[in-house]
Amino acid sequence: MRMPVSAPERTRFRRTAKQGHRARSRGIVAVAALLCAAVVTAGCADKHDDASTIIRTTTNIAGAGVVGAARDTATACPLPSAPDAAAGATRTVTHAGGVSEVPADPQRIVVLTSSALDAACAVGLWERVAGAVTLDGERPQPMYLGYGVLKVPSVGPIGQPDPARIAELKPDLILGDVAPAGGYEALSAIAPTVLVGTGGSWQSDFAGYAAGMGRRGAADTALQTYLTEARDLGKALNASQSQASVLRFTADTTQVQGTETFAAQVLSDVGVQRPTAQRGTSFDIGTADLATKAEGDLIYVMFAGKAGEDHGKQVLRSDEFEALSASTDRRVFAVDDSIWHTTGLTAARAVLTDLRNSLNGYVTD
Repeated sequence: MRMPVSAPERTRFRRTAKQGHRARSRGIVAVAALLCAAVVTAGCADKHDDASTIIRTTTNIAGAGVVGAARDTATACPLPSAPDAAAGATRTVTHAGGVSEVPADPQRIVVLTSSALDAACAVGLWERVAGAVTLDGERPQPMYLGYGVLKVPSVGPIGQPDPARIAELKPDLILGDVAPAGGYEALSAIAPTVLVGTGGSWQSDFAGYAAGMGRRGAADTALQTYLTEARDLGKALNASQSQASVLRFTADTTQVQGTETFAAQVLSDVGVQRPTAQRGTSFDIGTADLATKAEGDLIYVMFAGKAGEDHGKQVLRSDEFEALSASTDRRVFAVDDSIWHTTGLTAARAVLTDLRNSLNGYVTD
């Protein structure tokens, strides 16, 4: 699906359902009039929208249009990139765990985080991943990385990798985040290990993983390409005129995704604005806070597993949520938690696709 560069006039936080309904109706009539004018000789009976019209989603969760249900992952991971120039068979990498001598061009990589797997994909080395931690839920790896990663052998659940399984795979490089006490030494005894510290941006994490794989140059090129794409998309969608609210539901909380989150950082790269109440760090809200803390020109929602979806449905169907102008205008979109609540360049590019297909859209079913 492709989102057009034009859209009906945005709501800008109309405060009552009645006002939102009237404005939405005017927007729909205006769009219909324009379409009829464009095809006046043929009439307006054709049900198929022109490519320049607004995307209409075909599935929804409690009224929220599902974005990315038909995601194309065939080209998520590019072809292998060339390694950085090296003076010998190894290179020295300084990282959160210390200093390591790693292969100049590793061939068997074990990844201990989803973001490390994403990074391997982004520089074209996913087929060299000999083992990976697995996720909770129905799929062992994020679906947005494609079907190939599902065949990667498991080294245990995320957060609890099994050193014995890792050793059996005979890796020449291990990538992960900050290990618990004694963890780095145990991993380093198996293979050269590069750890990315917590607290940095997703872009710095990506650069750290790429350095471990000897792909600083490829990573820089990929990142600059992404940033250019994000800026161009923002201009095409007139993104600076939208204020997007972002909520995440767990089994018992409704969390506003603040500026420190991955989703917020990608929105910022595109130039999408956030409601005034959401321009700080993340915080939890109750149903009574929805009107003042969750409102936006549109609202993106994500669900942490089945329990998060169950809780989210209850909130989305509440009178308080349905009174929001974004809800009455049918501009609430459900996005994939494994993409919007992770980190990685491949995930960031997937978010761009989601924005392209929803930022100027509305839900019709």
